[in-house]
Formats: sequence, structure tokens, C-alpha cells
Amino acid sequence: MEETDLPILQEMINDPELENCVVGWSWPVSLAGQKAWYIENLKSTTNQRFIIEYENEAMGLIVLSDIDWKNRKATTGIKLSRQCPKGKGIGTDAVMALERYSFNELNLNRLEGSWFPENIASASLHKKCGWKEEGLQRKAIFKNGQYQDLVIVGCLKQDYEEVVSASKYWN
Repeated sequence: MEETDLPILQEMINDPELENCVVGWSWPVSLAGQKAWYIENLKSTTNQRFIIEYENEAMGLIVLSDIDWKNRKATTGIKLSRQCPKGKGIGTDAVMALERYSFNELNLNRLEGSWFPENIASASLHKKCGWKEEGLQRKAIFKNGQYQDLVIVGCLKQDYEEVVSASKYWN
């Protein structure tokens, strides 16, 4: 993630339709506020953020957050802009690349995440990449004026390796 990526990040966080799909919460952010967030994130040893590109254009963001170096795990999230073409494998490539980096370069053993039950696109994407549903947190997030359930998911290094072996993903 570079400072030149801040306008697309600001656009995504200020897009109410897109923000309604993600678990976290946000408020309108100015470009100056986005820059302050970026500078603060540069100092982090437990968060890494990567821009997803397609044809040299920024199309989204994928993150490793709350990296737990002792227990070798991290939380992940992905957000694709509305301009991101569908059906091109962009999300799959981003998740698989993040898994490869996490498991092979950082030597993590587990990635964790969550999404709303109605987020079929996220569920489908992650299952294709080896993620498993591990549970449901009932009424865990207050969003859009109501409490909503969260599907809890995880991907182990061995899950990733099985997907790569079966699909020959990187060949």
C-alpha cells in the first residue's frame, strides 16, 4: 500500500453500499484523515495492508491484522471496489497470494476471519481458497440499526496446501 493508493481507499470507505457488506464500522473520512491513518499504519508490526491491482489499477484492499507472532495466526479481510471486474478471479488471486505470503513467508499457521451470513460472495471466494466455517456468533455486530450474526471462519496452512496441491494453483 502506497500513499498514492489513498484516494481509492477513501472512496471505498466512504461508499455506504460497500461498507454495509464489511464487518467493521466506519464514518466518512477526508483525504487528510485517510493520510493520517496511513501514516499510523506504517508503524504497525501487527498489521499489513496490500492493494489489490488489476491491469495496473487499484481495485481493493486485503489485510493481515492482529498478527499474533507467538501463536502464528492473524485476522484477514478483503474489500473490493465497485469498479473491480467480477468473474476475473481477482479476489481469488488476492486471497491465495495472501495465504502464500502468510504461510510461506511469515510462517503463520492460521488465518481467521468473519462475514455476515448473507455475504455469499465472500463465503464462496474463501471456501474456494480452503477456508472452513467454524461457527456462528449470534447478534455479534451492530450494523444498520440492528444486531447481526457473524459466520466465523479459519484457514490453516494445511488447508491452503491441500487447495494448492489439488488445483495446482501456482503451476
